[in-house]
Amino acid sequence: MNPEVEHAEPGDPLLAVDGLTIDLTGPGGQPGLVQDVTFAVHGGESVALIGESGCGKTMTAMAVLGLLPAGFRVTGGSIRFQGRDLLACSEREKRSVRGRSIGAIFQEPMSSLNPTMRVGDQIAEARRLHLREHRKVARRRARELLDRVGIPNAERRLDSYPHELSGGMQQRVMIASAIACDPELVLADEPTTALDVTIQAEILELLRDLRREQGIAVLLVTHDLGVVADFCDRVVAMYAGSVVERSGVERLFDRPAHPYTRALLDAIPQTERPRTVLPVIRGRVPPAGQFPPGCRFEPRCAHGGHDRCLGPQQEASLADGRYTRCARVADGDLVLAEGGAR
Repeated sequence: MNPEVEHAEPGDPLLAVDGLTIDLTGPGGQPGLVQDVTFAVHGGESVALIGESGCGKTMTAMAVLGLLPAGFRVTGGSIRFQGRDLLACSEREKRSVRGRSIGAIFQEPMSSLNPTMRVGDQIAEARRLHLREHRKVARRRARELLDRVGIPNAERRLDSYPHELSGGMQQRVMIASAIACDPELVLADEPTTALDVTIQAEILELLRDLRREQGIAVLLVTHDLGVVADFCDRVVAMYAGSVVERSGVERLFDRPAHPYTRALLDAIPQTERPRTVLPVIRGRVPPAGQFPPGCRFEPRCAHGGHDRCLGPQQEASLADGRYTRCARVADGDLVLAEGGAR
């Protein structure tokens, strides 16, 4: 077991995911869609899950929430929240954690908010269910939350339906709902993707204020490395269902340890170098069930083809405290250049 995810004691991680493995079961099922995923989130910090689409980021997040789609099942590892193994909990126990101690902000607020309910009722519902508050008390708290997340005329907006709000306001309602019960952890899955740049900045600033003022930890699923550099403390890079690198933000951007992370950083457009050809990662993420043997990134890797790339890749701890799933880097045979984009 990784020392970062031992049984929780004071000062230990708020959330500890250790060796998480998710299979697609049933006829035509695929094992190891998510394989041996390990990371931790401490109180008050922000940790990013990054990687291309199809790398398992959202699937990992849904496993934490206990909301895996039908047919998908956790077949290995543990998910501990405040020292409690969520995988050993009943569905009723999971519901008591979800929404109360762990809030969630999803990518598309219009598909997550109930179109038939007023937004004030949707926010108040969480407090009534989890905190047993009276309707009037919960409604008053909902108004305070709308005001807290920056929605003008909060009293009037309590009675608005989601379709009557702009995309930015809908996302603010999602955030208000996520923090309604003062959770210790908020899981945010691409919370700014559908918003314009100005609104993105406002939403990130709001989340930053919540971290500072209420000590909320954030597990952020995102493709946007600019958001990661600006908002997060640590990064978990995923590729084809496995973690390839875990690192602090500054170290990852200055000197990535895994060739995949290096390739992601190289693909960031550089405003100081206009009209240059943007590097791309050749090929595509392999579909489920067609992962190559050995390193899953090897067919696309600029440093692939070595014998050690073709064998099993174990996560290794580097001297500077980072973790990588590249045998060549772990052995010191491959050292990547500095110069990550930020």
